[in-house]
Amino acid sequence: MKALKIKIYQPQAHYRTPFTYQRRHTYPIPPYSTVIGLLCNVLGIRNYKNDGEPCENQNCSCNYHKLKEIKISICGTFESKTTEYIWFRNLSVESHNQRFGYAENRYVGGHIEHIGGQQPVLIDILNGVKLWIYLSHDDENFLKEIKNSIENPNNRIYPLHLGRAEDWVVIEFCDFVELIKEKPVGNYEKFFWIPKEISNAKVLGLVYKIPSFYKLENGIRNFEYIDVYLNEGIFDGTIDAYLDDKDKENNEKKGIPVFFC
Repeated sequence: MKALKIKIYQPQAHYRTPFTYQRRHTYPIPPYSTVIGLLCNVLGIRNYKNDGEPCENQNCSCNYHKLKEIKISICGTFESKTTEYIWFRNLSVESHNQRFGYAENRYVGGHIEHIGGQQPVLIDILNGVKLWIYLSHDDENFLKEIKNSIENPNNRIYPLHLGRAEDWVVIEFCDFVELIKEKPVGNYEKFFWIPKEISNAKVLGLVYKIPSFYKLENGIRNFEYIDVYLNEGIFDGTIDAYLDDKDKENNEKKGIPVFFC
């Protein structure tokens, strides 16, 4: 099977787990929605209507509709995790009045400060992130367009990032590879998303619902969610997968297992 392989390095990254606030937890690897956002960025896909989806035409052959048919595999690892202690600013009138006394005041202790109130927040940060992303599509030309858009950023909307806007990426590899059918065995020492719908065997890992595509509804992102296992790279040879047998970090490894969703 032919696939577009993108290998990424990030000095730091935060892939926020939803519904975590004062302590903002991170997934160990990005969910599908984060990678989809990266692809929208490089292809120049943007919702200019501020509602619904970027394109809602029927039987359309635009890049957005092609993107909705893409198959994605994500795995990765990181060197360490740290926790940052920062201030978030709440711009509500109530928070401002609690800190400044009344709406027109900007002074606290004789010094001018920004408007709003402050809230301490803990953010978990991954350091030394390495990601292996594999893309498959019935239209190989669409994958070629993604590759070309990464290498020649004519339509890019923002600098390349995964996670937060400041989590910039280094593209270490972007090219087509041939994958083979394989049942992985052993410890691959990486995190993998494994969709429950393709799992034909017992998978070691926690079950998550992670986001994929979304529609904008009244300014709010309404995501579709996918049931997946978060696996730590341990396989017993019972689950079907593809294998990138050319990517071997050291002699005892047999490549990178690939699980398309």
